[in-house]
Amino acid sequence: MNYACCDTNRRTLVKEHPVLNGIDFLEVQDISTDPIELRQTTLLVHCLKYIAPGSIGVDNVIITGGESIRNIEVVSVEVGAATPLPVSPALADETILTVHVKAAGDFSTYTLQLVNDDDDHTPLSGFDVMMSAVDFSFKVTCPADIDCATDCGCSHEPAEDSDINYLAKDYSSFKQLMLDRMSLLMPQWTERNPADLGITLVELFAYIGDYLSYRQDAIATEAYLDTALQRISVKRHARLVDYFMHDGCNARVWLHVRLNNTVKHLTLYEKNTPYLTQFFTTVPNMPASMSIGSDVYRKLLEADAGAFEIIGDENSIILYPEHNEMPFYTWDAEECCLPKGATQATLAGYYPNLKPGMVLVLAEVTGPATGNAADADPTHRYPVKLTAVSYSYDYLHTLPVDSPLTSPPESPASAVYLPVTQITWHADDALPAALCISARNKNDYFNNVSIAWGNIVLADYGLTTDDTPLPSLVPEAALSYAAACHGHCDDTLQQTLVQPRYNPHLQQSPVTQAVPYLVNGKAPVSASAVRSWAMRDTMPAVKLYQTVDGLPTDEWLPAKDLIGVEGNAKKIVVETDNAGIAWLRFGDNLQGSRPASGTVFTAVVRKGNGIAGNVGAGTVTHMASNDPLVTGDENILSVSNPLPGWGGTEPEAMEHVKRDAPEAFRTQERAVTAADFEDVAKRSSNQVQRAACTFRWTGSWRTAFVTVDRKGSTIVDAPFENLLTTNMEKYRMAGQDIEIDGPVYVSLEIDMTVCVTAGYFAADVKADLAARFSSRILSNGTPGFFHPDNFTFGQTVYLSALYAVAQATEGIDSVRITKFQRQGQPDNAALLSGKLILNRLEIARLDNDRNFPSHGVLNLLMVGGK
Repeated sequence: MNYACCDTNRRTLVKEHPVLNGIDFLEVQDISTDPIELRQTTLLVHCLKYIAPGSIGVDNVIITGGESIRNIEVVSVEVGAATPLPVSPALADETILTVHVKAAGDFSTYTLQLVNDDDDHTPLSGFDVMMSAVDFSFKVTCPADIDCATDCGCSHEPAEDSDINYLAKDYSSFKQLMLDRMSLLMPQWTERNPADLGITLVELFAYIGDYLSYRQDAIATEAYLDTALQRISVKRHARLVDYFMHDGCNARVWLHVRLNNTVKHLTLYEKNTPYLTQFFTTVPNMPASMSIGSDVYRKLLEADAGAFEIIGDENSIILYPEHNEMPFYTWDAEECCLPKGATQATLAGYYPNLKPGMVLVLAEVTGPATGNAADADPTHRYPVKLTAVSYSYDYLHTLPVDSPLTSPPESPASAVYLPVTQITWHADDALPAALCISARNKNDYFNNVSIAWGNIVLADYGLTTDDTPLPSLVPEAALSYAAACHGHCDDTLQQTLVQPRYNPHLQQSPVTQAVPYLVNGKAPVSASAVRSWAMRDTMPAVKLYQTVDGLPTDEWLPAKDLIGVEGNAKKIVVETDNAGIAWLRFGDNLQGSRPASGTVFTAVVRKGNGIAGNVGAGTVTHMASNDPLVTGDENILSVSNPLPGWGGTEPEAMEHVKRDAPEAFRTQERAVTAADFEDVAKRSSNQVQRAACTFRWTGSWRTAFVTVDRKGSTIVDAPFENLLTTNMEKYRMAGQDIEIDGPVYVSLEIDMTVCVTAGYFAADVKADLAARFSSRILSNGTPGFFHPDNFTFGQTVYLSALYAVAQATEGIDSVRITKFQRQGQPDNAALLSGKLILNRLEIARLDNDRNFPSHGVLNLLMVGGK
């Protein structure tokens, strides 16, 4: 089941079905008088209907899961209870399947599945797909004082903090900030008379804030010398200290193209073809699609509409009408949602053209509380990149004759069942919040609150233009020679003609600065990866095509600079001045090629850059193409961008360069000291959140042992070690080695005696307290106290912090910690001093996991309550 649902009707439907059977529940037999090796080895699987004796054998039962104990072996299977049990009279003995296993499992969750055989793990014939498996725990009969009931998993996001302007630094700005805030909290209070008591208090607090702000500024200025330093640099000077001054960046946007159902498919071409596809922002009274060069197209350009063009990893993108909207399938469950962190879902229908690598947008289309489309939250739209697509059936339902859903081209006997499509997307695209699929209010039930949109196209801002037949370079492209002489000119010296540097500028501005979509020939692995890049990777979208004596020759491509460029390389440097005009700098045949005399250039330039491309959602509504198959016969129903444009950045201000460039050379590009290795380790992988380096002499040379703390306390395995070593290789000095290892985790042992407030359930308070001190992410998105990312190398664990978390828990009168030590090492020193000090490479750990008791233990003794 991919969904977390508050209600399910599946059991009733299967029980009423004339043929299908299903698992109702599972009991773990645990008789205290049995030998220890036989306890918890008998599983009673209760089914909804009669089971024929001998119809289910050992090969039809598999048990998966487990953490410390895996590969549970099934010894025997028989119909009926193996021993007399106090079974409810309503349960017939023929509906019970007794499964004997070789050994009991651990405290984690296991899954028992009924399958056809060991080689075919599909659900057992005659059993429902969704009720052919059941989750259980071998330790379900063990004593526990916490309610095992769980919620439906659709947690609510924590409320956002108030929007406060932290730039307020003086009396007037503090006063205005408080008045604005009061207008939001108390709109009925409109008094602005200085004699009013409220205004008096506001002015009093503004005075205090101004006084404190002045002290903060004065202290900060006097405390750090670097805040008073000023360095002057421009783009070429900044490059000398390895600082790249960027000229902005264009924006990207996801587009949703809806096709007419009469179309089989449409192909949009991206590059290297005679066909073009462009998208434009809304202009009133314009059609959704048009031909490039038509009168409507020219009117669109005259209206100065924002233009976008397709980018991708292929030359063409194929769209299908059945991908316009794809509903989710919840297997007859109601009030469902895709929980936060979900990476898979089920779609109703068969979509044979849905392939891994495609991007879908999971979007809320109606309000969950009202069912109205106008109440849908436009922020609940999440692009995901598919990694796997598979197909199956719901054998409980048949496909209606008039259903718009299609069925796989298989035998008629199987095609009558309802087809479903299982999709999985990249883990980086895991949903950041719960997405409602179906909901219910007091009067109505709303299905398809959210759906999946296909036919998603990635485009970036900028319109490609070609100024032919006139050259686009000014001044004229014909090059001239100037007379010059080397040394002292006299009658005995031969004068030599020296070609001047050619430095024309482009007519089009602003020139688009774009980031390449492919990196080392590879596309981004996820939809979220499309949103991240480094500004130093931007390149101007300019190409020069040259002709000499009327004959076409090579093309010239842009480069960051000409340092290290070979003398025959056709490279240009595009430099933007203060007015936004792009100037072209050529080489001198030593670093970059110099254009030959008589060369005529034509530039193909993309125009459009900066924040102008950060358009709002739903503002890109026009599509233009010179392919008649695309724009003809009203093939395009609509075009829209479900999400706002992102990434558009204005050119870097000169003031920023003057501030930042003088410090750029301080970035260490070689590792010498231990601090260098620690910094390089964090820069070499975004998985490293902290690092510590230790130098040791290993007999032949000096070795830097770099201990890394990965995010989420992930182990430092061999693949990660090899990757990090490779990335750090270019920084190490000759004669030194690099070794990567993981941290030393110190398991803690803590005992707490908790006095529960009268009227509170002690079990509930204990569960809340255990969650707050856990090592996982809580349901509200906040990490537990002992989450691995909260601790680092040598970080001291303070007793006061534990008391603070415990006392902040609702329903607690008092807390007393009676044990605070390293696990298995009795010592009252930390308890008496109020802090547990760790060594340099040690990290505190307390998982409180019964499967791994050596990872730290938290014992809670609850007193009082009810």
